[in-house]
Amino acid sequence: MTAKQKDRTAMKIVGMLHAPALPGAPGYAGDWSALRDFVLRDAAALVEGGVHGLMLENFGDVPFFSGRVPAEVVACLTRLACDVKREVGEEVPLGINVLRNDGESALAVASACGAAYVRVNVLSGAVVTDQGVIQGDAARMLRRRREMGAEGVAVWADVRVKHAAPMGQGWRPLEEEVEELVLRAGASGVIVSGSGTGKATDADELRGVREVMDGLGDQAVPIWVGSGATADTAAGLLEHADGLIVGTWVKAGGQLGRPVETERVKRLMAEVPGS
Repeated sequence: MTAKQKDRTAMKIVGMLHAPALPGAPGYAGDWSALRDFVLRDAAALVEGGVHGLMLENFGDVPFFSGRVPAEVVACLTRLACDVKREVGEEVPLGINVLRNDGESALAVASACGAAYVRVNVLSGAVVTDQGVIQGDAARMLRRRREMGAEGVAVWADVRVKHAAPMGQGWRPLEEEVEELVLRAGASGVIVSGSGTGKATDADELRGVREVMDGLGDQAVPIWVGSGATADTAAGLLEHADGLIVGTWVKAGGQLGRPVETERVKRLMAEVPGS
């Protein structure tokens, strides 16, 4: 069995834990206990609603760093991740995303708390974002994973990541981007998203990624929808994706910044085949 095959997961729905601004960020409210309680309540609501996994990220830390984050971000995310693991139990896989693109720190947090996967927005290529130019560094990322002894941590990577535009003249062919993420950058999963947080993922683009992945045979990896999934669209998206990463829609009123509502999670899960 190859390393990529070992990274594959039977999960279909991963719920986002959007941490409020952490200590050091401009928006930090100054109350760690309240911040922790918010994250743990969301985790409990998502698990009660039936999601198969969770992903924690420093969503409130705007404006984001384009590269490595300060030590306090890594420390706070590690503390939160360990608390989440204690809250929901070892049977619920946890992932880590360190915004905007600090995959190395995400690996460190995952390794420390026993998380199963990390998300890297730009693993290969280069894009223009509100943080400036972000360039992928898969070579360093995967070597650091080996050095940490964290080869069991899956690396999910975005293709045509949200909140970004490509460098150069227009898009490269989608087929090349997906193939290179998997075959040359070593991604264990590919994430397809809309243009921004909560924005719908383009169905044609998702079908295109599925066609490419189906052509990779034994080297294929799971495809995740990274934004915009709702109870109305979940079943249709899962015709072409292996799983959905859900965040905005499951919050109260479907609004960012609000707490997760268990009943909205259950409504979405009711539309997931085999859940």
